[in-house]
Amino acid sequence: MTEHTTRPTPLPTQRPTPFDPPVELARLRGEDPVSRLAYPDGHTGWLVTGHAQVRQVLADPRFSTRNEIRHDPSPGTDVTAPPRPAPRGMFLSHDPPEHTRYRRLLTGQFTVRRMRRLTARVEEITEEHLDRMEHQGPPLDLVEAYASPVPALVIGELLGVPEGDVDRFQRTVAAVSRVDSSREDKMAAFVAMQDFLKRLVDDKRAEPTDDLLGGLVAGGELEEDELTNIAFLLLGAGLDTTANMIGLGAFHLLTHPEQAEALRDEPDSGPRVVEELLRYLSIVPHTLRTALEDLELGGHRIRAGETVTVSIAAADRDPKVFPEPNTVDPHRSAGGHLAFGHGIHQCLGQQLARVEMRVALPALLTRFPTLRMAVPESEVPTREDMAIYGVHRLPVTWGSGSG
Repeated sequence: MTEHTTRPTPLPTQRPTPFDPPVELARLRGEDPVSRLAYPDGHTGWLVTGHAQVRQVLADPRFSTRNEIRHDPSPGTDVTAPPRPAPRGMFLSHDPPEHTRYRRLLTGQFTVRRMRRLTARVEEITEEHLDRMEHQGPPLDLVEAYASPVPALVIGELLGVPEGDVDRFQRTVAAVSRVDSSREDKMAAFVAMQDFLKRLVDDKRAEPTDDLLGGLVAGGELEEDELTNIAFLLLGAGLDTTANMIGLGAFHLLTHPEQAEALRDEPDSGPRVVEELLRYLSIVPHTLRTALEDLELGGHRIRAGETVTVSIAAADRDPKVFPEPNTVDPHRSAGGHLAFGHGIHQCLGQQLARVEMRVALPALLTRFPTLRMAVPESEVPTREDMAIYGVHRLPVTWGSGSG
């Protein structure tokens, strides 16, 4: 093992286009896929940009996901507030054995029967929102009208939100997701969502239901705070990621009409195109791990307590794994991408997310064959400052007119 002597640099964040990761990531990957990284709080850790090395970190139990021992590389991070342990139930930030316990209980709820039932609902929800778009008429914001509400309702189905509470659920989700809310309004929305989910848990204790949250309640192994936090985590993870993949994926396809045309004309290509967009867009730019002991990575000594930032975006553009990685190839077999992570923390709901995208994107393009951007590409606001990348709004129009 060798000591790394290169001067640490901050995390590259400047994107050359809305669809490409920072160019600096490719340069660093080419020079050394494991490089020194400077964190805003003064910590010196590591940036991992190679596909093989990222997989190694994500699969190695000697790297921890715990909040309280990691450092955030994002510019603008509040360095005055010390990180705190994740609450019970927030299993993405727990290590084994706590993570193992939660993961086992949740895996048992993602049954084949439930996923098949949800697939049928994805198709129904998608058609309902396309009908609403057609009734409303252009122009409209595709994020507000389609990309956000479709996965929100799917998560509502997964959690077992009763039909009479769906409108309230949607309003609360929309309040949490608003980009122009004040800090106070945002906090109030989070509290309202926590209260909604707590009541949902209480209702399922009183009257069991055949859904994921109902199954967890019936299992009797989890307490109220754990159940509420798991529901909140599933809501955030399932909504934010899928909504932004649909929004950013639609943005890409509308600015590359030949690819949209191919997806519209070849329905069987949907699964392949979705996998390629997952690889190419990498809406989770990076994730964090902290070394629990001294170890070797890519020929370098990583010391216990050092935070490692693994760049999913760089790994999924690694030319050693994906030839011509900076182009979207609808015929590529993009297996092996890391959009859903790797190892014990790999996304539990990835199959449901795939179903949503495979249904939503082709259905949108088929229903509105003249769908196009209503503003120049440069005027679409992107989520540069968010943990999940995507677009805040996507103004679109259709028909024979110019606007």
